[in-house]
Amino acid sequence: MVRRAWIVQYTGAAESTVTRWYTERGRRPEHLRHPEVVCTVGRTVYFDQEAVQAFWRAWQKDIGTKRLGTGRSPGDGQGTRGGGPGREQRDRAVAVALDVLRVEGSPRRGLAAELAREHGGVVRSWRRAVAEAVATFEREQTRAGDASS
Repeated sequence: MVRRAWIVQYTGAAESTVTRWYTERGRRPEHLRHPEVVCTVGRTVYFDQEAVQAFWRAWQKDIGTKRLGTGRSPGDGQGTRGGGPGREQRDRAVAVALDVLRVEGSPRRGLAAELAREHGGVVRSWRRAVAEAVATFEREQTRAGDASS
């Protein structure tokens, strides 16, 4: 008998994938169904090792495994800050927002919605651009204050 953690290690699939195989087993053809639970001890479920290995062989043959083990692309969780096709558009939006901040002298409520109306796009994207512009603006203000001291 084997636990889910063993299946994750054996197949290279993510925990969520193994869970999905089990929960969706009724939707799969019989030869591609994840094995049933053999027993449960506490909150840990166990499966027949031979049944899991047979399932995995069938899965590899019919479905393949080219995506297993890839997981999420590495990133900083900051959207397009790392580059890519959307970065150019974001840079333009940040520049527009930064120009407004420099003219007005401080951030204000509703700026993202106003910029979205004037320049097009969705408010959520403009909020991100305004947030990035505010951070840049505040760094500039800090540097200007340090230089005049």
